[in-house]
Amino acid sequence: MTKFLYENRIWDKVETLPLDELRQLQWERLRQTVARVVERVPFYKKRFGEAKITADTIRSLDDLKRLPMTTKADLRDHYPLGFLAVPREEVLRYHGSSGTTGKPTMVAYTRNDIDVWSHLCARFLIGGGLQPHHTVQIAFGYGLFTGGFGLHYGVEKVGAAIIPAASGNTKRQIMLMQDIQSDALVCTPSYALTIADAIKHEGIDPGSLALKYAFFGGEAWTEQMRESIESDLGIFASNNYGLSEVIGPGVSGECAARDGMHFQEDHFIVECLDPDTLEPVADGEPGELVITAITKEAMPVIRYRTRDIARLYSEPCLCGRTTTRMSRVIGRSDDMMIIRGVNVYPSQIEEALLQIEGVTPHYEIELTRPKTLDIVTVRVEITPDQLSDKLSDMAQLKDVISEAIMQVTGIHTHVDLMPPRSLQRFEGKAARINDLRDLKVE
Repeated sequence: MTKFLYENRIWDKVETLPLDELRQLQWERLRQTVARVVERVPFYKKRFGEAKITADTIRSLDDLKRLPMTTKADLRDHYPLGFLAVPREEVLRYHGSSGTTGKPTMVAYTRNDIDVWSHLCARFLIGGGLQPHHTVQIAFGYGLFTGGFGLHYGVEKVGAAIIPAASGNTKRQIMLMQDIQSDALVCTPSYALTIADAIKHEGIDPGSLALKYAFFGGEAWTEQMRESIESDLGIFASNNYGLSEVIGPGVSGECAARDGMHFQEDHFIVECLDPDTLEPVADGEPGELVITAITKEAMPVIRYRTRDIARLYSEPCLCGRTTTRMSRVIGRSDDMMIIRGVNVYPSQIEEALLQIEGVTPHYEIELTRPKTLDIVTVRVEITPDQLSDKLSDMAQLKDVISEAIMQVTGIHTHVDLMPPRSLQRFEGKAARINDLRDLKVE
């Protein structure tokens, strides 16, 4: 295997800064950001005042752990613009993320924020193989959701052409790929599965398309899913990570080595903490990502608890970038399923399923508690060649799947085999868990 999967290209020399210079830059920007939010954001003025912390008391990056944390609940409690750190007339754009309250968590951007955002997205797009002569089909939603616009800006910054197809209307997506010959696809990995499934169903040869690269984000996905999508579409698929509360896509992204996503550490400070104790975990161990935005002007956040579980790696990367890398998101601390005392993430079940020949990446998880014990039912589509009238064949496949899930998660599951194309397809983020348990505490 070659050193890189495609040409190794770096957008910005800051990505290769010596670590001592990078840490010095982070410290300076952290102090500047703290000074601004303490002066302009009532929430932070109160919290930092209670902790007796000012910008002058931050003598090194080690002092970061003394700073108060910010949660999504804090943002909701100060809806819509309680965290705004600039005058309203300096805001160029508002975005938002969906929430359980029915109101989005709003975020704001100055003109400089938009420029930084596009710059950060250009970094991981270049790292993932995009070049100025390419044409990119963006199948993310355009609207309050940050994904569509963030990638749009990044592609423009690189200089590539854009087809702003937006999400949905899969037949039209495929038509555009055929007629305009898109080189790259931007969407959620679950929607890429939907597109690949539709291409196969229509009898279209993937080799007739010009697709070479894909840039997926917006949800957790496994390496096995990447292999499945790449095989079905004949592409290289890169992972990227971001969240609207911090800036949107562009927080981190893969390089040509595809050995973790590089954090944009000149703009963000990342910590990986035990979600229960909030103490740092060892390098390479899973923990909750806590992110501080150190250049965002309109609405910076300090030590924002993302609830995303991942691993951080500090050893050097083959590509020459010096920044910390993160693994793909394993799951979310608030989406983790606790099954009979065992912590399980949906991505673990997906990992087990995609190890089995004849099983597709389309599945659903249903949780019930008819009496006192949790029951997990996994409904998974099988390929047409696995369909059989013999009950023994179907029973054997169920046992193989159940055992594979047991090996990865440690829990027993009931398995329902579903015929091809019988489960829901997703045009955005996949919703795979249906929790029917009554977990109310008396």
